[in-house]
Amino acid sequence: MALLTFEKKYRVRGGTLVGGDLFDFWVGPFFVGFFGVTTIFFAALGTLLIFYGAALGDTWNPWLISINPPSLDVGLGFAPLAEGGLWQLITICATGAFVSWTLRQVEIARKLGMGLHVPVAFSVAVFAYVTLVIIRPVLMGAWGHGFPYGIFSHLDWVNNVGYAYGNFHYNPVHMIAITFFFTNAFALALHGSLILSTVNPPKGQIIKTADHEDTYFRDLIGYSIGPLGIHRLGLFLALSAGFFSAICIVISGTIWFEEWIVWWDWWLELPWWADL
Repeated sequence: MALLTFEKKYRVRGGTLVGGDLFDFWVGPFFVGFFGVTTIFFAALGTLLIFYGAALGDTWNPWLISINPPSLDVGLGFAPLAEGGLWQLITICATGAFVSWTLRQVEIARKLGMGLHVPVAFSVAVFAYVTLVIIRPVLMGAWGHGFPYGIFSHLDWVNNVGYAYGNFHYNPVHMIAITFFFTNAFALALHGSLILSTVNPPKGQIIKTADHEDTYFRDLIGYSIGPLGIHRLGLFLALSAGFFSAICIVISGTIWFEEWIVWWDWWLELPWWADL
């Protein structure tokens, strides 16, 4: 079915979560909806606040601009605009924009009669962000534990947090997250290369089918997960990478306070070599 023909079948009223028919319309190919309006509002306001924060600073170098969170002394209170208050407002705007975009995805899925896989997947990315700037700072008792909004300053924050706990490479949940990230990249490389090889056969040959794809991996590794299975696996790997990356940081400073290498002392205390 042609795309334009299909669009006429789902561009109908209904499926909205809030607002009813008020914002139930399209602008060109884009569905608006109530949460489309709130996304635009929060994103625009947050961007303006970032520019305002940059104007208060001493540089317009995009690599060096940084909107910093309040100092640890502020705790979970409200800070003056120039002393972290802007960071707090920008965080509210970013969270509002991300959540609004997720709910807009829900509305589009309802109109199409689809499952909610896309908004659920995006929610994991939103969860990772919220963990860093809201959940972990709240658990640690100060907004100052959130990361700054800047390029170099953000990288410095990542470096400092990592070494504050000895070395994040020894964080067991970090190991799980990295494993999922690399496995996801590996699976995507296998899947993408397979698709390209089937739709770009040598000159004079026809495009191959899913049967050829399955046969290739049965010959290569003895098993083929199938066209649907590989996408389910890819979704699982990607979401797991995002989820465990959030968990690995939120447990640092909340339930674990020492260097992460110390966590592995349990291994040395196993009974079969504890007395060696």
